Amino acid sequence: MAPAFASPGAHGPNGEHLDGPAATASGSAAPRVETFTEAFELVGQLSGGELSVLIDRYETNEPVLNAILEVEHKGLKAQAKFHKDMGDYAIDDPKLLAALSKPGSHPLLFTLVAGDESDLLEGTLVVSPEQTHEPERSGAWPWLIGAAIAAAIVAAIAFVRRRQNRKGN
Repeated sequence: MAPAFASPGAHGPNGEHLDGPAATASGSAAPRVETFTEAFELVGQLSGGELSVLIDRYETNEPVLNAILEVEHKGLKAQAKFHKDMGDYAIDDPKLLAALSKPGSHPLLFTLVAGDESDLLEGTLVVSPEQTHEPERSGAWPWLIGAAIAAAIVAAIAFVRRRQNRKGN
């Protein structure tokens, strides 16, 4: 069963904003940040080598397109690239993503400039240890290397013996 998420500014049957934390079926969902002001709502997801951000107007749920978006975390700043095809903003700065990918709480400050309007949105991206994508350290490598060396030695011995048998016949 796939997790269900409310998009930014999603409204319930009575018009209420569904801006509470989304429930997921498992703890492995991608890390998310959700925040809003009186004017805008923002939802970001860390996955696929980027922080993907959707923004809309709080009152109308209208998407905010072609704006300027910058994110800051502990002195690191990055400008987002707007994707017209998806309507999202992507932050792919390697230093910022490396910092955000570590387990913990990461306070973020988003600066949004949409036409004549501007706003600051603060949110926290929480990354659990289960959500990190660091390579797993496994004890299998030494065993595999040893097995490959042993197989190469056995093959070399078999080759030499076969050659010797041919010369003897």
